[in-house]
Amino acid sequence: MTLDYDDLLNSIMSSLDRTRQVDVKDIPNIDLYMDQLLTFMDDSLHKSVRRPGADKILTKTMINNYAKNDLLPPPVKKKYSKDHIIILIFIYYYKSILSINDIHTLLKPMRDRFGDTDKEVNLKDIYQMIYDEQDDIIDNLKKDIEKKYKVAIDDTFPDAPEDERAELQLLNFISMLSYDVFMKKLLIETMLDHVESVCMNKTDTKGGKESRKKKK
Repeated sequence: MTLDYDDLLNSIMSSLDRTRQVDVKDIPNIDLYMDQLLTFMDDSLHKSVRRPGADKILTKTMINNYAKNDLLPPPVKKKYSKDHIIILIFIYYYKSILSINDIHTLLKPMRDRFGDTDKEVNLKDIYQMIYDEQDDIIDNLKKDIEKKYKVAIDDTFPDAPEDERAELQLLNFISMLSYDVFMKKLLIETMLDHVESVCMNKTDTKGGKESRKKKK
């Protein structure tokens, strides 16, 4: 197995530059029917999938399932608003690493603000804030990848036969990235478990107070 390491690293960095979050200014201000919504999502996010043209960004079945699981408010007269699209974009990014239940917990602040443009912080504000962070996130990710890449390629398996070294180094590099993802996913799940626990305690406390009021 032979690899052009410079070409591989350049390809990785280019893929990060291509995978950009949808600019809030590009999200339509008019409500969309289902087919229009699917077309917009596909046009906007196709560069982020592994096999563009083959992998589905979104389907009617997915949207209906999100509504059934209370992740997404139902359409109004079969039309989806800008707030619908914002939530769907977040679901798209989260679904590859989080369960439906975790996404439901995470998106509660957004569902609470759905359709309410008079809130001090509305869905558009939340999306814009996270969008503005992406350049720093990608820059830091590039630095981290370059560091891991250097360790994996330059400093590992020096005694392995030359025809096996590249394969072992690539395994090491991907394993380092995978473990990083695993630990971050574990951290996210721990935080969401804490949030869910706090919410349940609040509900139990509120229910207890109402029960005591009824007894009086």
